Amino acid sequence: MPLGNGRFGMMPDGGVNKENIVLNDITLWSGSPQDANNYGAYKRLPEIRQLLLEGKNDEAQAIINKDFVCTGAGSGNGNGAKDPFGCYQVLANLNLQYSYGNGQQPVFTHYKRELSLDRAIAKTIYTIKGVTYTREYFCSFGSDVSVIRITADRPNQINCTVALSRPENGEAAVDGKSIILTGQLPSGVQRPGMKFMTKVMPVLAGGKLSYDHESLVIKNATSVTLYISAATDFRGPGISARVDSLIKSSLRKGYDEERREHIMGYSRLFNRVSVQIGKSGISTVPTDVRLHNFQQNPDADTALPVLFYQFGRYLSICSTRVGLLPPNLQGLWANQTQTPWNGDYHLDVNVEMNHWPLEVSNLSELNLPLTKLVESIVPNGEKTAKAYYNARGWVAHVITNVWGFTEPGEAASWGVTKVGSGWLCNNLWQHYDFTGDQQYLKEIYPVLKGAALFYSDMLIPDKQTGWLLTSPSSSPENSFYLPNGKWASICEGPTIDNQIIRELFSNVITAGSLLRIDSAFCDSLRQKIKQLPPVGRIGKDGRLMEWLEDYKETDLQHRHISHLYALYPGKLITTDGTPELAAACRKTLEARGDDGPSWSIVYKQLFWARLHDGNHAYLLLKHLLRTTDRQDMNYGAGGGIYPDLLSAGPPFQIDGNFGETAAIAEMLLQSHAGYIELLPAIPDAWKSSGQVSGLKARGNITVNFNWKNGRIISYHLYSPDKKTVRLKVNGVFTNIQVTKG
Repeated sequence: MPLGNGRFGMMPDGGVNKENIVLNDITLWSGSPQDANNYGAYKRLPEIRQLLLEGKNDEAQAIINKDFVCTGAGSGNGNGAKDPFGCYQVLANLNLQYSYGNGQQPVFTHYKRELSLDRAIAKTIYTIKGVTYTREYFCSFGSDVSVIRITADRPNQINCTVALSRPENGEAAVDGKSIILTGQLPSGVQRPGMKFMTKVMPVLAGGKLSYDHESLVIKNATSVTLYISAATDFRGPGISARVDSLIKSSLRKGYDEERREHIMGYSRLFNRVSVQIGKSGISTVPTDVRLHNFQQNPDADTALPVLFYQFGRYLSICSTRVGLLPPNLQGLWANQTQTPWNGDYHLDVNVEMNHWPLEVSNLSELNLPLTKLVESIVPNGEKTAKAYYNARGWVAHVITNVWGFTEPGEAASWGVTKVGSGWLCNNLWQHYDFTGDQQYLKEIYPVLKGAALFYSDMLIPDKQTGWLLTSPSSSPENSFYLPNGKWASICEGPTIDNQIIRELFSNVITAGSLLRIDSAFCDSLRQKIKQLPPVGRIGKDGRLMEWLEDYKETDLQHRHISHLYALYPGKLITTDGTPELAAACRKTLEARGDDGPSWSIVYKQLFWARLHDGNHAYLLLKHLLRTTDRQDMNYGAGGGIYPDLLSAGPPFQIDGNFGETAAIAEMLLQSHAGYIELLPAIPDAWKSSGQVSGLKARGNITVNFNWKNGRIISYHLYSPDKKTVRLKVNGVFTNIQVTKG
C-alpha cells in the first residue's frame, strides 16, 4: 500500500512473520549532469532533409542513427542506472522480523489491511493466540518523517527485529538506539554520485531494546513506534544533520501530535473535492473482490470508480510537493535499483499524463514542481537546439531526468521526436489557463517563448504545399511502411508536431498580448501559423492522418495515438467547433481498438470523453480495472491494474492511475471549448444520481453540482473575481454572472 508525503515514500507489505517496507526519496537518482550533445549533428541536416524530400526515409533514418542521436550511452535503452543518464532508485528496505512465542509458524486470524484515503494512513490488523496486533503507518505531512506504530491489546506482546538493507551501494550500521543505512550511487562518470542516508529510531512502551549484528532487537514491548528519516545530497550537503533534525523534531512532538499534524496537512489538499455516484457508499468488500465483481457487473458498484478517482488524487498528493520534483514514471514508489525505463520523465505523453488531473481535481499547486523541472532543463535544451538544428531557443526530445537531459534518444525509431518541449509547454500553460495567475505567466513566458523560438527557427517550407514543417521528426514511437516495402519512423511534419506548434505559437501570442511584450516576435508567429499545415487532415479511409503522407502504419493498434493531441489535451478539435475532424478522430479510435498498456487505455478514454461518448469512455474504465499480476515489459494489449489499484502497464507505471483520474473528471466536467459543460460524457450507468463538489474549470471557477436521471438539478459556481461564465447545462447554453467570491 503506497504512502508518501511528496518527498518520502513508504510501501509496507503487511507480512505477519516478516514484513518488508520499501522506502523511497523522490530525489534519489544515480547518474550525473552530462553534455551528450553531438555538436556536429546539424551538419547532416541538409542531407537528411534531401533524402526525406526524395521519399528515402529509411536512408535518412540510417544517417540519424549514426550521426543525429545523443553521444554516449544515452538512457542505456532504459537500463541506465550505471550510466550518466542515471535511474530513479529504491532508497532502502526496512525489514521487520516478528516472533510470537514458541518459534513455530503462527496461526493468525481476523487479518485485515486498509488504506484510508482521507487520512493517508495504512493499517495492518490480525490476531494470534487471542492477542490483536495493530500496525499503523504514515509518511508525515508534519515533520517530514515516516512513522510506524506497532501495538498489541495485551501488554508485553511485541517481539521483533528491525533491519535496513539495500541491494547495492548501501551499508547499514547499528549504534545501540537506532539503525542507519548510508550509501552513494554510481554517477556514470569519474566524479562521485549522489549520497543518501536513512535512519530508524524505535521508541518503546515497556520491553527492552538491544542490538545484534546489523539489527535492533525489541523484546516484550507493549507498543513500538518507529521514526524513520531520510535525506539525499541532491540539493546540497549536510544529510546527516538533516536526518537527525527531522527525527528530533518528531520525537519532541510525540506520536499523537505528529499524527494529528499529518492528517491536518494532508487533508488540506485531499478534502477539496468530493464525488458521489449513485447511492452506494463505502464498501466492506475487500478491494480485490470488488474488482472481480466489477468485471462481472460494473453497474452494481458505482462507488468503485469514485474510489479509483480519489486514489489518483491521493497518489498525486503523496508523490510530489511544491519545491521538489514531479512524480516520475513510478510516481514516488520504486523497489529496484534498475527501475523500469529508469523511472525517468518520458516527454511523449507520460509525464504530461501524470499532471493532467491536477488542475481539474483542485490540486493546482502540485503542477509547480513540473514547472521548475522544465525551467531547469532549458539551458541544456538551448545547447541541443544549436547542436542538432542550428536553431535558437530550446528543445527537449523524448526523455529527461533530474540532470537536465534534452538530447535525442539513442535510437532514431523513438528518440528524435522533438515536441517534448512543446508538450511540456502545454502543461505549463494549463496551470495558467485554470488559475489566471499573471505572476506565474510572467515566470513561464521565457520558457514558452524559447520553445516557440526553436520551432520558428527550425521549420522549413514544403516544396509541394508551401507549408512550414518540422524536418526531420517522427510521430512518437510509431512507424510506417514506405512504397519500397521497408519501414521507417523518420518523416517530415507529423500531425502532432503541427498541432503542438500551432497551439504553442497561439499561447505565446496570447501571453505576449497579456504581458504587453514582444509584439514583433508575436507578429512573426502569427504569420507562421498561417503557413502551418491544417490541424488535421482526413485520409481516404476517414481517419485522421498521423503523417503528412497517408502512410500505412506498421501496427494498426499501436499504443500511441499522438495525432489526436488536438482533441486532448489540446483543444483545437472539438465536437461543435470542428465536427468533421472530431468524426475522423472517432474513426481513428475505432481502428486503434480499446486495448493497450494501462496509460494507452486511459488516453483513449480521455478522447472518448472529449467526443462526448460516455458509454465508450466507461467501457475503457472497465478495461482498465482488470487485474493482472504480470510484470513483463508490455508494449501492446493487456494493460490494467494490480489488486492494490496501482497501474499495470505492465509493469507498474503510475501514469495509468493519474490518467484515469483525469478521465473520470473529464466525463463529469469540461471547460476547454470556451464554456463550462456539466456531465458532458456521463455513461448510462452513472445517470441515476450523483453529486460533485470542488472540481475546477478554466478561469479559476470552482464547480459544485448535483444530478438525477442524467440531468443537472442544482449547481453552484465560485470565483475569486466577478466575471461572466458561459455554461452548458442539460444541453442548453446560458451566460451566468458570477459575483466576486
